[in-house]
Amino acid sequence: MTHPAGKSFVVAVVGATGAVGREMLRTLEQRNFPVSRVVALASKRSAGKVLAFGKSEIVVSELGPQSFAGVDFALFSAGASVSREYGPIAAKAGAIVIDNSSAWRMDPEVPLVVPEVNMDAAKHRPKGIIANPNCSTIQMVVALKPLHDAAHIKHIVVSTYQATSGKGHAAVEDLLAQARAVLDGKPVTPSVFPGQMAFNVMSDWKTGEMDYSEEELKMVNETRKIMGDDSIGVSPTTVRVPVVNGHSEAVFVQFHEPMTAEKAKHLLRNAEGVVLMDEPYAPGKHPQPAQASGTDPVYVGRVRDDLAVKGAINMFVVADNLRKGAALNAVQIAERLI
Repeated sequence: MTHPAGKSFVVAVVGATGAVGREMLRTLEQRNFPVSRVVALASKRSAGKVLAFGKSEIVVSELGPQSFAGVDFALFSAGASVSREYGPIAAKAGAIVIDNSSAWRMDPEVPLVVPEVNMDAAKHRPKGIIANPNCSTIQMVVALKPLHDAAHIKHIVVSTYQATSGKGHAAVEDLLAQARAVLDGKPVTPSVFPGQMAFNVMSDWKTGEMDYSEEELKMVNETRKIMGDDSIGVSPTTVRVPVVNGHSEAVFVQFHEPMTAEKAKHLLRNAEGVVLMDEPYAPGKHPQPAQASGTDPVYVGRVRDDLAVKGAINMFVVADNLRKGAALNAVQIAERLI
């Protein structure tokens, strides 16, 4: 990654003490983003906390209307209500806002950006805000983009296996506490999840329309907006699994032009942001969240011709939901804007 010689930037991270906020700080550091100063912002109860950044430490400040003076990039990951209130304030102060919440994703005046897929959309940002898509959408569209370019996607059927870290650090703690209780033969008392998450699977997102969850509808609407094609059919089922980190997705794709597994593998082999695992099927030889956690790529494997629908394919897609699904995507947008 190269940057303009000598140019550095003031970067604010809103929600710096949360799981994604901390990952944003780590990602900025690991990718040597050219920061002259990092401003860590959070709620009043987190003000004064000390966070590590490189060889130095940053003291967390309370988020307020004056927090964005002199800020070049403001990376938000503090929830939709905070983003709705403070995103426009940061943009008015001159910062480019990159927001990880759901607040602005479907606003027609806010580009919804995955750098490997539609970075050009970020050029037009009337509100000074760029939205980061949902974690499950990001990894899927990175894998689908080269296939869509070649054969134009008609219909996607996606079933997700989503990690508990996508619900926040408290959800991970709840999973671990529940697992200990089960193993000790004690009753499970959920603190974050609506029921037993340990050794179980569930759909735990808020209710959406037509008996779909909000998460499922996000995958439909965001995929169409990112791909710039409202005709793409998306049939989603989102499920939480007792995995700490790393989302997995089983994806069926039907195209307007015929596709084969071999052609799809050829397209994916050199696709930006993708690691193709194209060995023949064998037990345990496929993308897995345990291996993906802590890494940047979107892993694609089990690419195979569909047995029922000629010209359609199936594949398995895995990525770290805190990195490519959130923090990394936001930082990559900022990198490309400089």
